[in-house]
Amino acid sequence: MLLYPVYALLFADAGLTTAEISSLFAIWSVVSFVCEIPAGALADVWSRKRLYAIGELTTATGFALWLIWPSYPGFAIGFALWGLGGAFSSGTLESLVYDELGESTAYAQVIGRADTVALLGMLAATLLAAPAYAAGGYLLVGIISIATVTLGGLLALRLPIVEGTKDDSDKSHPGGYLATLRDGVTEVLGKANTVGRAVVVAAAVPGFSALDEYLPLLSRDKGAAASTVPLLFALTALSMAAGSALAGRVPPESARPLSLAVSLAALTLAAGALIPHLAGMLLVSAAFGLLQFAMVHAESRLQAAITGTSRTTVLSVAGFGAEVFAVLLYAGFALPLSLPPLFALAAIPLLATAWLTRRPHPAC
Repeated sequence: MLLYPVYALLFADAGLTTAEISSLFAIWSVVSFVCEIPAGALADVWSRKRLYAIGELTTATGFALWLIWPSYPGFAIGFALWGLGGAFSSGTLESLVYDELGESTAYAQVIGRADTVALLGMLAATLLAAPAYAAGGYLLVGIISIATVTLGGLLALRLPIVEGTKDDSDKSHPGGYLATLRDGVTEVLGKANTVGRAVVVAAAVPGFSALDEYLPLLSRDKGAAASTVPLLFALTALSMAAGSALAGRVPPESARPLSLAVSLAALTLAAGALIPHLAGMLLVSAAFGLLQFAMVHAESRLQAAITGTSRTTVLSVAGFGAEVFAVLLYAGFALPLSLPPLFALAAIPLLATAWLTRRPHPAC
């Protein structure tokens, strides 16, 4: 989406202060937090593909509002719509895909390939944003982004459906919405705790990917020129795409690949951050590729662990947890330390996550 690299500039050029822009991000986060799990339960009692399409169209509406009403109220409502649309979409498509495939190996292959395409598409969008802006300003960039998101939502309506699922019968959960929400949360917190451990891992691993917000600052700390930073971002994106592609080729039945990937990510992250040279960013990029591999496998193992009918609700709990992990990470980076030791310290909880992946899981 071409808006990603430039939307902060859109807000600044509209006259917003840094504090106002930060408050917009807060609105986005709060709406996402509040709606994540309730939206997951809604997907479990209604049509998943329709809810996903509505989520994408809601997000597109938010972007359109930025162009129509380029002021703080317009941006704030647009962010609220984006947060709501993201909550509708979170876990919904993944549930649809798993219902169609029915087992974790095929799921990892499909999601791995899809994530690879998405990451390469994000890289292409980043590279195309500058010429698109030069040709038509924020209007052209916004229109292309709105069209892309809208098309994604409409295409979701064309996805195949599995006989007997809610999208096939369009019947609600026997106990209704609240029972579905309760069942999903109960499955996460159940006595066996198998799903709970899988949720923690599936939340923690993507939570650590929030470190990418600090990569430009770390690059500059190691001596990178401003013109070099986008190239380092491209390297990280390519590494993540490679991680997704590899994840689709490695069966997720055994916990060993997941545990190894998370452990290596922690070690390469710490080593790359502590190397006082720009070459250390190569190891940091490799760490993000390993994290991406781990994300696909962690989600695949969570999908296989879920036995109840509230699949999207459980996935939404993991998505909520990922946001919580990210916020805790941001809070940790407020410590009065330079970035290299902060990155190295972040590797400690990542190693703890690797240990958690080695705990017993059900056969996938």
